[in-house]
Amino acid sequence: MLRRRSDQRLLAGSPTEEERVPKRICVYDCRNERETFSIHSHETFVLATTDRTVLGFNTFEELQDGSTLYVLKHENQALPAATQERIDFTPHYNTLIESGKHEYSTCEGKKPFSYALAELIDNALSATVKNTGARSIEIRMLLDETLGKPAVIVLDNGCGMCPEDLNDWAKYRLCKFKRKKTTASEAYVRPDHVPRSLNSDISYFGVGGKHSAFYIGESARMISKKRGSPDVHELTLSKEDFQNKEKNKEDVFSTVITNRRPGDSSHVTKDDERFLKDLIREEKTRESFTAVVITEVQPDHIDFMKDKYEVLTRQLAHVYHYYIHGVNGNSMRSSSSNQNDSPKVDIQVTLREKPPRLPRVMNLREVEDDMQSLYINSAADTFEFRATAPNDGGRVEGIIRYHPFLYDRETYPQDPDANEESEDDEVSNDDNESGVVRQARRKRSIFDFFWNGRLIPKNGSFEFDWCNPSKRTELPGRTELPAECYSRFSGALFTNDAFKVTTNKLSFVDLEMTLKNKSIIFTRVENGKNRRIVDIQREFADWLQTCHDKHDKQIKFVGYKETITREDAPTRKLQHPWETFSSIEWDGRIYKIGQLVKSQKTKPIHHGTIHQFLRYGKTEKTDGSVFATGGHVELVLEPKALHDKNKIISISKIDKTATDEAIRKHIENDCAKLPETLRVEWPEGNPWQQNAVYPAGTSLGPLKVEILDKNGGSMARMPTVERGYGKKLVINLKIVRQGCEDVTTCVASHSPKWAFWFKKNEGLTQLGNYTLFLNSAINDSNVTVIGDKELPSYELSFSITEGSAHKFVIGPTMSPTIHVGVPFNIPLQIKDAYDHSTPPPPHLEPVLKCSELELSFEKADTRGTTFTIKGVRAKGKVPNYRQIKTYDLKVTLPGLKEDTQMIKISLLPGNPHSLHVRPELDPITVENGHPVKFDVEIHDEAGNITTNPKQIVQCKVPWLALKAIDCSSTGAGQLETEPINLFIIGGEPQMLKAEFEIPSKKNIAAVVRELKVVPSRRVSRMELGSVDDENLVLKNNEKIDWLAGSSLENLFFKLFDEAGRDVALSPEIAKKIKVTWTGDVDLEDLLQGRLPDLQVPTQAHKEQFYQVSYQDQSVSFSFNITPHPDEPSQLKATLPTKNPVKLGDTMPGITLELLDQYDNVTQTLTPTCVDDMKVEAEGLDQSSINFVFQESSSSVLVEGVKFQSGTLGSRELCFTYKSFEDRVIVKITNGDPAQLKLVSGPEMPLQLFNDKGITTPFLIQLCDTWGNPCPDQRVSVELRSSPPALKVMSSVTSQPVNAEGKASFTVNRVSGPKGYYQLEFKGSFNRKPIPGPSVTLTVIPDPHKPVRLSVRYDTSAKFTAGGKFTAFAVAVESEEGSPMTTFNPAAASMLLWNGASSGGRPPQTATELKCSKPMENENNDCFHFRDKDIPEHIGEYTIQFSLRLEREKTLYSPQIKIKVEANQPVKLWPKSQPPPPVVSYSKDISNRTLVQNMTLFIMDSYGNPAGQNLNGKVLVSIRDSKNAERGRNLPRFEGKASSCEISLVDGKAHIDRLTIMENSPGDNSSSYTLLFEPSVLSVPLAPFTLHFHFFNDVENQRTVSELSRKKAELHERIAVYKKIFTGYDDLLPLLNNQCVDARKKEAEQRNKLINSRVISAQNITLQNIDTLIAEKNKEVDRIFNMPRRVFPHRDQFKDQQDVLGMVGHLGFLRDEHEARVISWHLRGDMKCVVTQTREAAQRIHRDTRGQQEVLPLTSVFVSPGNGPLPHVRNGRLLFEPRGNPVYARDLLIYPSDQDRKSCETVFKNFLGNTILIDDLDSGNHYREMVVQGKSPCPTILTRQGERISARGKFGGSQNSAPPNMQDVFGAPLPQEYYTLKEQIELLRQYWIVVQKRDRAAKDYHDLLNQKQSPETLEKKQQMDESIKQLGEINRQIESSRAGPVKRPGDAGEPSGIHTKRAKPAS
Repeated sequence: MLRRRSDQRLLAGSPTEEERVPKRICVYDCRNERETFSIHSHETFVLATTDRTVLGFNTFEELQDGSTLYVLKHENQALPAATQERIDFTPHYNTLIESGKHEYSTCEGKKPFSYALAELIDNALSATVKNTGARSIEIRMLLDETLGKPAVIVLDNGCGMCPEDLNDWAKYRLCKFKRKKTTASEAYVRPDHVPRSLNSDISYFGVGGKHSAFYIGESARMISKKRGSPDVHELTLSKEDFQNKEKNKEDVFSTVITNRRPGDSSHVTKDDERFLKDLIREEKTRESFTAVVITEVQPDHIDFMKDKYEVLTRQLAHVYHYYIHGVNGNSMRSSSSNQNDSPKVDIQVTLREKPPRLPRVMNLREVEDDMQSLYINSAADTFEFRATAPNDGGRVEGIIRYHPFLYDRETYPQDPDANEESEDDEVSNDDNESGVVRQARRKRSIFDFFWNGRLIPKNGSFEFDWCNPSKRTELPGRTELPAECYSRFSGALFTNDAFKVTTNKLSFVDLEMTLKNKSIIFTRVENGKNRRIVDIQREFADWLQTCHDKHDKQIKFVGYKETITREDAPTRKLQHPWETFSSIEWDGRIYKIGQLVKSQKTKPIHHGTIHQFLRYGKTEKTDGSVFATGGHVELVLEPKALHDKNKIISISKIDKTATDEAIRKHIENDCAKLPETLRVEWPEGNPWQQNAVYPAGTSLGPLKVEILDKNGGSMARMPTVERGYGKKLVINLKIVRQGCEDVTTCVASHSPKWAFWFKKNEGLTQLGNYTLFLNSAINDSNVTVIGDKELPSYELSFSITEGSAHKFVIGPTMSPTIHVGVPFNIPLQIKDAYDHSTPPPPHLEPVLKCSELELSFEKADTRGTTFTIKGVRAKGKVPNYRQIKTYDLKVTLPGLKEDTQMIKISLLPGNPHSLHVRPELDPITVENGHPVKFDVEIHDEAGNITTNPKQIVQCKVPWLALKAIDCSSTGAGQLETEPINLFIIGGEPQMLKAEFEIPSKKNIAAVVRELKVVPSRRVSRMELGSVDDENLVLKNNEKIDWLAGSSLENLFFKLFDEAGRDVALSPEIAKKIKVTWTGDVDLEDLLQGRLPDLQVPTQAHKEQFYQVSYQDQSVSFSFNITPHPDEPSQLKATLPTKNPVKLGDTMPGITLELLDQYDNVTQTLTPTCVDDMKVEAEGLDQSSINFVFQESSSSVLVEGVKFQSGTLGSRELCFTYKSFEDRVIVKITNGDPAQLKLVSGPEMPLQLFNDKGITTPFLIQLCDTWGNPCPDQRVSVELRSSPPALKVMSSVTSQPVNAEGKASFTVNRVSGPKGYYQLEFKGSFNRKPIPGPSVTLTVIPDPHKPVRLSVRYDTSAKFTAGGKFTAFAVAVESEEGSPMTTFNPAAASMLLWNGASSGGRPPQTATELKCSKPMENENNDCFHFRDKDIPEHIGEYTIQFSLRLEREKTLYSPQIKIKVEANQPVKLWPKSQPPPPVVSYSKDISNRTLVQNMTLFIMDSYGNPAGQNLNGKVLVSIRDSKNAERGRNLPRFEGKASSCEISLVDGKAHIDRLTIMENSPGDNSSSYTLLFEPSVLSVPLAPFTLHFHFFNDVENQRTVSELSRKKAELHERIAVYKKIFTGYDDLLPLLNNQCVDARKKEAEQRNKLINSRVISAQNITLQNIDTLIAEKNKEVDRIFNMPRRVFPHRDQFKDQQDVLGMVGHLGFLRDEHEARVISWHLRGDMKCVVTQTREAAQRIHRDTRGQQEVLPLTSVFVSPGNGPLPHVRNGRLLFEPRGNPVYARDLLIYPSDQDRKSCETVFKNFLGNTILIDDLDSGNHYREMVVQGKSPCPTILTRQGERISARGKFGGSQNSAPPNMQDVFGAPLPQEYYTLKEQIELLRQYWIVVQKRDRAAKDYHDLLNQKQSPETLEKKQQMDESIKQLGEINRQIESSRAGPVKRPGDAGEPSGIHTKRAKPAS
């Protein structure tokens, strides 16, 4: 390190050249430490400027005065120490520090801090414009006093600045156009045009950065590193520095730039600037950057940053919206595209405040509520244009966005930061002044202005004239747009730098004036292409009209059906698409298909039925509905028969004032004018009757027809429609024969004289059923149906039948081909004169004639119209069956007019009759061995050769195969037999018979021929013998005994023929001689009669067959040779079986034999030979061996061979006898099953939760007595539990062992009480037990398994109707009994229903109540249900609580029975309201009865009886209902009483009958009130009132009584209906809101999934979600099951209560080296089990009998907090550490299911302050530096596996981790795993949201359909009718109330009451 600097200033000049000007240059010698400046003659060095430009001879002269140079070893040498470079500038410092306050004071209510900060972002944007990668800008607002004083940092990753650039930046108003650049590439070049002018060319005037910095604070530090430079340059400007220089009379605008190496913070010495060290530390990771650090921040800005952080980010996001999001902005629509050549800019704003407040970080791209985002995402359509100034090249791009009116609100976005009250005032004032409603945009300007892509906020209220509704001009032929449309659009204008802005970039200088210029050229942009337009106003008005028509939603179209094309549209463009709907909602009314409507403002006025509604365009619909500003309706004009067409009119043309009755009446009047019936007349008086029958040829007609209307008037035209005459009518006559086309058709027009006339028809000759149709039709179109009405018609049905017999024809079934002698029929069809079939006349006699043939027939038969001649036969000679001859057959039927017909026939041979065989010799001679040939023919009865199917002739010859020939097609053929081979004895001939027959023709006799067979000369016999032994003559099939292995030589043979003659041997015969013992036979020997020598086999006692044959064994000679053994030569031991021998078992006897040389057994052993025999082998038990001689086989049997010891496998047995020896191998296997052993299983001790299984199977091995595995599959192994209280569920509890003798048992689940158990394995073999092992098992309850819900509440509480339930606390208890708190409160429910318990589960009708949020003082270990409403009706109720565990699994609490009691008594009331009584003063008591059998109860406010213990009285009196002054003339009770009392006992008062007195006073037709006032001590009760009507007229009283009864019924009925419809009206908005909320939540959740890139589609189904979840679960499982490092020991205690687990399972380490060394360091503690409590630790210690090491956390103390590493003290570095030191405990990653705080305590206790560092050298250096700083150093571990103890020791095996370790911390799951888990959770949440959305939509539509169903509409109609009836009844009641009527003369008056009477008539 360079510790001393040579700061020498050299005076550079040339003493010899006077023109050179001396310069002051500062040179830093950076080569090494020297006392004096010197350069050796051979030394290599570099002279460079501070920006590292190397100087040469030519460039040295270009240096400026005051320059600073480096003397370096090489160009890229790092600076050994910080250097300084002096610069000069001259303006007063107030120019910098005060100008910003003035510039930003003109923001007009805008937040100046945001726009001041934007100046610094502008510089950063310009600096990053050439970045090839990411463009990153960070704004750090450091308000955390622990880091130093408040500061604002603007940091970018741009190109950076060199000292010259920093000097230029410091110069006030040195704009970029005037700055000098060292290279041409750095010179300013105006950028090319890009869309939206996003060229980042916004660092412009050279003042903004200084203004901004000194407006925000009082000190600005510029830190920058230029790309490619190794140095960092730093410049600081501060108000304090300016003031000190001014005070010390120094050059104020002169300071230094610090040049240093990256990361060097040694010049930062102030404690309140320590945050700079963190910033400087980041320099090493950055290739280039610029950081603006502003300190001494103004207090009001600090408050703004803290309180208005969201406002700041929102405003900055608005300013740089298009740099952040691209040319299309922040469009959240999936179809949007933000393609841009330049990378988007990342601007991140960070606010760091003093803890505990967390840092706030916001990337401006995440801001979604800045105004541009709101404008873009709420716009329905856009209008893009460009405006170009003709001369100056200024370019303006504009976009206008339309925000439509949707349903019930404007969608124009409001500024989140605007003052709403002031805006409302502005709106109202504006409305009053201009008369134009601007409720959408209010006073806000149309356009936001962007200059080079950056917002210029002060844009005034500029707008184009064509955007201003007050300056618009009406265009011809255009409908005037509503004024509101001009307030529904926003806009943005994008300009380049041809338009000037102020230096503070808050406003434009000349933009408005330029754009107001008449010469401005507008260009419309469509699909990214320019389109020159002349009239921008017309284009904009067209676009605005389209937006209004397409997007403003005011009429609701409901019930989408389909999209159609309208051919009637005026232009092709408007023909498609048209959406059709079934109904609309307009102005509060609903119009539906089928509804009658009337038009208005149409010529003529139309009446019709709605066919469909049409709306032009194609839009996204919600549940088949869409809003629009207008549309069309298609009407079916009524009556259809009159109009017969549909009419499409605008929806606005519907007359909403027309009634259905008026429309129907108009239609009925038009219908009466239409044709109704036809009147038919027969002028010649011969009318045809309906369904009559007439012969063929009968005449029909003539006819006269008239058309009549409904009124009976005759008509010839249709009624007149609109103008002109109606269409002419005609009548079509059509005669139709059933099943055929029209017979006759004609049309008659109307004649004034004859009406409609039809002439006579005589052409009805065809048979059949006819129908005469007379149809009226329109003359022009001939249509018979107009609309839905069919024009009148007439029908006449009749039949036409055949005439008498006239002729005949030959029937079609007659075949022209006949056979000789075969009978056939001739059918004849009898016809009438019109060729119709008719019955023949009686007694017909047919005549048949044919030359050359003899004809005959049996009889003639008649059936219907057919005459048949049956049994006709013909006989004659046929020349050749292959040639056909034709004959003429004449048939005559005497008596018919046409009586003769000729038939052409062909004669063929007949059926087979006889069989002929040639030759006819008898007998026929044939030589033995030769075949015989025969010719056969088949004849018919006339002798003709005939062919017929199945003519197969067979020839049968004894001992020969059957021969046959098929003569079916030829009638003849030739048969050849097989060669005849008979065994001829003595040369005598043999006789045979050949029989010929046709099996299928039994009627043809068989033919027989005799055959004589004579002997032949062929070989028939052979003899064999030996030449050496004349006595040896072999016999055929002889058996010969011969010595094994010897030979039989000199054999000869002879041949004889069938007559016994010798056959001479010829070469041909010799070649046919074959022998079986060899294939090599010499032909010359065979010609001499000699055979090859025969070699006898070596195997004794095995008979061998030999044969000599001639001509393929047709003649052969055979014999058998049996070899016998030779002399013995070896000993052979034979094992009785090849099966293995069990250890300990005695083998079966082993046979010993002596064999000859060919292994044949010899019979040479004797009984005494056993004395010389012995046997030896390993482990052989010699004591039981015995040799036994077997005389029958001359062998020795060795018995008692067994093995008692030794290994399994092969053993060798050695047998010896004299000189003979033999060895055999015996395989020894395991012995009999004797015991069971546990081979493998789970780790011991074995502990598990109840109802859990053991994943590791138990593997049991079957063994013998010696412990060898025994694979005897007959042994079964059984798993048992002891004691039996433990239930063990396994896939199999008893099974045989497998082929290896093993049995595997997997315990799926164990269930039983807590305790110790034994799992026993027992075997059995042939019902004998085999002992086995047992395993100790400890069952512990599962603390994570919910098993019950416990409910706590005040059991003494009373439940009063309508009140609130007492609070219920529901705890979820685990199997262990501890509460569980991991469940979502949304899964808990309270179920309530009326009635008794339902057997464990609630009924479907139960009411579900959700749990309440916990209060501050309540525990979170249970769910709370408070303030739930008690039912209003008393009775028995049941409460049950439920917890949804999984999708289909629910845990229920015990059911709680409660009794709901009545509330406080408040009134006296009957159980049901009685109808108002009607009484009169009649003597009849029934007419005077007010109340009968009525009981009044004391009730609570809900109608429940509530006075069971209350007694008192009820005072009944009569009051006037309306007029209190009439109270003096009130009716009286019986006894003239004005009141009466009734006893009130146990809360009820019964009234048997209450009547008024006879002749009671009272006003006729008046209403009175019965008042029942209860009197109960200290209990105030409301009285019951009952209105009644009083009449003096009994009849009127009866009438009103009946009307009152009906009125009460109607009231009750109407109340029921209103309750139904009120329910619909209340529920529909509620369900609609639920649908909207559900859709909103679904959209939010879907957007969250899309933003998280979980899904990409907007529409996704539940099935897709399930598929995605399954796929991601599969991927999660794959990642989880991937091999990774794990701690190998099973943690069997983890799931117990209050147990964290083993230390090795409590943390993960990602790096392999770190995991190895830390695990080795903690190797003694890795298996220690950590518990939360001392009790849990003692339990484990007790259960494991002290074998398990445990640590309770309650006994551990660790110091709180995490201090810094030892090399950091008071926030400052004591030294620069090497090797990346870090606390080892900070590297641990804790499992997600563990308590992090507890895990931190564990590892802080075990690891303490142990440090992990890279290598041993770095560790020793670190320890040395810490100790030198007089601080203790903890243990240091290295990533290479070394350790430096806290005492300083290192080295040796005890301080070095081994390379391979087993007990190592596991590796954590990759981040992808947790990302997938989060995505799965998001998908599951989305699944629930989608399900709720669909359920809400279904509920809404079900209720809506129910409301609109025919049943509900019928109820609505019934309610309206009831209301109408009620009004009529009220009118009748009122009309019945007349004035007082005169009473009868005997009517008495009550005493004390004086009534004015009417004076008697004079």
